[in-house]
Amino acid sequence: MYSTVDDYLADKDPAAVDAFRKFRTLVLALGDDVEETVHTSEISWARASSSTPRVFAAAFLYATRLEVALDLSRRVHHPTLREAYPTTGRVTTHRLSLSSADDLDDGFCALLAEAYNTASITAG
Repeated sequence: MYSTVDDYLADKDPAAVDAFRKFRTLVLALGDDVEETVHTSEISWARASSSTPRVFAAAFLYATRLEVALDLSRRVHHPTLREAYPTTGRVTTHRLSLSSADDLDDGFCALLAEAYNTASITAG
C-alpha cells in the first residue's frame, strides 16, 4: 500500500508521471469537495460533499500510459476510450488510455467535469 501519491509515482515512467500529474491537477481543480484516496493499484477521487461520497474518477499508470476511469451517467465516445461498461443502473464507467499529457484535451476535460457533476447526482 502506498501512503502518498508521490510514493505511488516514485518508480513509474516519467512521461506517464507527467500525464498523471496534469490529470491530478485538473481533478483537484474541480472543487474543494474532491477527496483523494491512494490505493495499492490506483488513485481515486470522490465528491465528498454529497451525503454518500461517490468516486467519479480513478487513475493508474500502466507502463508508459495513464489509464483513467471516469463514471458518467451516459455512454460517450472519445479518441482515447478503451472500453465503457455499466457499473450501476445509473452509471457507466469509461476507461480511457492516454499516452501523453497532450491527450488531456478540451474534450477530455469536459468529460472529467461531467464525471464530477455526475457524482453529486448519482450519490445517495
